[in-house]
Amino acid sequence: MKIYPTDLPEVVLLEPQVFGDARGFFFESYNQRAFAQAVGAEVTFVQDNHSRSAQGVLRGLHYQIQQTQGKLVRVLRGAIWDVAVDLRRSSPNFGRAVGFELSEEKPRMAWIPPGFAHGFLVLSASADVLYKTTDYYAPTHERVLLWNDPALAIAWPIQDIDVQLNARDAAGLPLSQAATFA
Repeated sequence: MKIYPTDLPEVVLLEPQVFGDARGFFFESYNQRAFAQAVGAEVTFVQDNHSRSAQGVLRGLHYQIQQTQGKLVRVLRGAIWDVAVDLRRSSPNFGRAVGFELSEEKPRMAWIPPGFAHGFLVLSASADVLYKTTDYYAPTHERVLLWNDPALAIAWPIQDIDVQLNARDAAGLPLSQAATFA
């Protein structure tokens, strides 16, 4: 497995070795031992989630203030712009965001550890996104960070894309008002 760092040291991209020929391809989408070695920690995943979204759908920026979730994100079909924001006040990177493309063409996965908000924008006609989480979904603890807060300076690739948000995501809070982590 190849490991690609991002501008936020705890957020990494993981690329499995793909074995392909005229028949198709095969790769291990998850191997606990290889993953632990790549991120430097033993992690237990308790839930798998699958979303399908149309082009322009922006989901996020989500996080849980309790029952914090680490997420291992990958795209089965299509392409997304994936974003993580460090919400740990004790971090030298507090309030910084990182974004990158994930797609079916290049089967990279993104590790978004607990303490980070996460969201994505669908770039292709549609996208199927799978992600494993380290804790269960807890709606009472879920929070939404405003996707276009100028303080975050996220470079969303939204030229020629009609961004579509649900009401909850459109009402996200700016970083200055958001609940964060110690």
